[in-house]
Amino acid sequence: MFRIVTPEDFTTTPWKNGGGVTHEVLRDDGAEPWRWRISIAEVSTDGPFSVFEGLARILTVIDGDGLDLHTPDGVLAARPFQPLAFSGETPVDSRMVNGRVRDLNLIYDPSALSPSVEVIEGPAQVDAGPGLTGILCHRGQAVVGETSLPEGAFALGQGATITLGPEVLCVIVRLG
Repeated sequence: MFRIVTPEDFTTTPWKNGGGVTHEVLRDDGAEPWRWRISIAEVSTDGPFSVFEGLARILTVIDGDGLDLHTPDGVLAARPFQPLAFSGETPVDSRMVNGRVRDLNLIYDPSALSPSVEVIEGPAQVDAGPGLTGILCHRGQAVVGETSLPEGAFALGQGATITLGPEVLCVIVRLG
């Protein structure tokens, strides 16, 4: 069984620094503190990232040319459809590459989860398996089990086959 969340259902919060907004897609309901959160950020200015003590991140640019993430250890290049993992505790000063960016973020507790994020272009079939699997349909229309997933929507569940047609581009999140 998969839960489908459309962009209209996302919870939108403006950033305190005014540099963008976060659309919370889903989070680990029932856990305090939460063990994972999936969100989409709209980055409209350069600036610092929020710090998430004790957590880790996987960021995937889904629109725009990318971000250069300046950290004390050097620059991390976040480029389109290339998932980038780093510590949520790392101080990051972000610089946009050629303008605005949207990115999918998985923020999680690494002591509780070993998730993965991958980008898949259709045609393809993905087995969701017994663990929680999420899918963001970025382009085209995916089918989760028997349910069509519209462009821009996110589905989370387990135990179904995800079918991607020839023009589909999706981000798959496995919360394992």
